[in-house]
Amino acid sequence: MADNDSGASGFGWFLAGLGLGALVGVLYAPKSGKETREDLVSGALDAKERAAVLAQRGAEAASQYVDQGKQVVGQYVDQSKQAVGQYVEQGKQVAGEYVDKGREYYDKGRSQWTEYVEKGKSLVNEQQEKVAAAVEAGKDAYVNTTTHG
Repeated sequence: MADNDSGASGFGWFLAGLGLGALVGVLYAPKSGKETREDLVSGALDAKERAAVLAQRGAEAASQYVDQGKQVVGQYVDQSKQAVGQYVEQGKQVAGEYVDKGREYYDKGRSQWTEYVEKGKSLVNEQQEKVAAAVEAGKDAYVNTTTHG
């Protein structure tokens, strides 16, 4: 868990060291109280300015990272849209091919059905003609046997 807070605790240790250094400097300084207070105020103001500069740099870096993240996400979104568009087009093409094959099979089946119906009609007509001829032959035979016999 200490590894997760290394940045924050490192800054805290830096501030603690800064404070201890200032305290040791005050204790061993050959300056008067007024000069020491002025030095402390000056040091505090310098630390405040440095902290403000570091905070500004951090904000700028964070803003850059946010912008980079937006660009990367935008690129992935664009790539995803392109991929989806390609899959949709492929799906349309495959569906069109299946529709065309379905029409082809329908037309082929319809033409075969029509052909079989025509063959059936032809066979029925032939059978009707044969039956009619057989009936005629039977009539003729009957007439011949009854009149000649």
